Amino acid sequence: MVVEILKKAVFLDRDGVLNDVLLKEGKPYPPEGLENLTILPGVTEAIRILKQNDFEIVVVTNQPDVKRGTISKEKVDLINEHLATSLSIDNFYVCFHDEEDGCSCRKPLPGMIFEAAFQIGIDLARSYMVGDRWRDIQAGQTAGCICYFIDYGYLEKKPRNPVISVGSLLEAAQHIERCEGARKTK
Repeated sequence: MVVEILKKAVFLDRDGVLNDVLLKEGKPYPPEGLENLTILPGVTEAIRILKQNDFEIVVVTNQPDVKRGTISKEKVDLINEHLATSLSIDNFYVCFHDEEDGCSCRKPLPGMIFEAAFQIGIDLARSYMVGDRWRDIQAGQTAGCICYFIDYGYLEKKPRNPVISVGSLLEAAQHIERCEGARKTK
């Protein structure tokens, strides 16, 4: 009998977690292309820490501006390819829908997380979600992940508890590493 061992993952939102956002009236917006893409400080180190702890790195990102016509799918794909190569990200799952489309992949629904778990073979109970908006956290909570919220003080709704608030992806990765170390010693 063959027993498949499921992987553990860290699911990451893209904008505000890996790269800087454009703030307009207190709300975050994605970069408009590679020319204004800035990887946030500590992200490379955070990914290294997570990979050393045997996590799959999976980005789950809403990109409704494609549907809205303010950015092309090709530009989003170029940004994702650049981030994947620069940061050694294993997989990207992207929702191009807008709110009124009613799809199951758009966060706060957990469709992208469930799809990744099925396709890659991920144990959601041993996995984490890191995001900077309530939608990311709600998707992660619904999927059964432990959630980390990077609180930039955006002028919008905050996530429900229980959630661990951190100042950056690096802080989340360091905390996850400590938690993993504690599990191994039990």
